Amino acid sequence: MESLRLDSHSPEQTQLLGSYLGELAQKGDVFLLVGELGTGKTCLVQGIAHGLAIKEYAFSPSFVLLREYHGRLPLYHIDLYRLDRIEEIADLGLEEYFYGKGVCVVEWAEKGPEIVPQESLLISLHYISTSETERSIHLKPRGERYRELTKQLTMKGELWH
Repeated sequence: MESLRLDSHSPEQTQLLGSYLGELAQKGDVFLLVGELGTGKTCLVQGIAHGLAIKEYAFSPSFVLLREYHGRLPLYHIDLYRLDRIEEIADLGLEEYFYGKGVCVVEWAEKGPEIVPQESLLISLHYISTSETERSIHLKPRGERYRELTKQLTMKGELWH
């Protein structure tokens, strides 16, 4: 599967997609989120946290760059929004998270394409111009693990209703 496009009609539906991703997530998974401010990246992460059985509320880590949550697997929520130069991002030493024992979710991943793993699930969120709450979500799997994950998501029929 090359990619999957879904339309979310509400923040709750975006969280539901995230919850499915969290349920299917495995150790070492990397989800790269891209999209304009307010398109639902953090909302998606909150769903992923729920799917990983994390009890804490997942906040945007914009001011601290990384938040760590614990559930079925650790969730490393990384936000590159405040970083402007690739050197700043490279100096963070994120490799231990990308190749660690948890699940990495990177918001504003387009700021660090040189340092994120090639094998990952790229998730783009876009406004649907006619609505305040609807979003178009594109999932682009990069690697066999993520093609399989995307295929599993297509079996979750509620996403399209």
